[in-house]
Amino acid sequence: MSREAATTASLLITAREAMEQFVDVHVDDDGALSFRSGAVPCAIQGVELVEGLAVLSLTCVVAWDLTDAQTPRVVAERAGQGLFGTLGAVATDRGWDVTLRYAFPAEGLAVGPLGTLLRLVVSTAEQVRQDLVAGE
Repeated sequence: MSREAATTASLLITAREAMEQFVDVHVDDDGALSFRSGAVPCAIQGVELVEGLAVLSLTCVVAWDLTDAQTPRVVAERAGQGLFGTLGAVATDRGWDVTLRYAFPAEGLAVGPLGTLLRLVVSTAEQVRQDLVAGE
């Protein structure tokens, strides 16, 4: 196993241990983690951008197929409220899909602090989902 692969594998093991305190975590064939927090499906991937800079990337699918024409405005307003992560809305044939993405250097974070950080992002995704779905 290469040094890069070992680094990202170690990050993903720590992330799995951190999230297993809160939710059931599935390890995908490629090593990525997936889980649901309430009604929000999420995935965590690890990558070493350059030597010495390993990051975790968390993606939460906040909502999908939203038909309210105000969805992009609401998402933009929420994004301006200083969230952990980046909210995005994409138009599809069936409505708006909304995601929350957060990437950060994670090497050296222990299970407890990493779990706290990941839960902050995931709980934000859950709250945004509640707000968006309530308007549907």
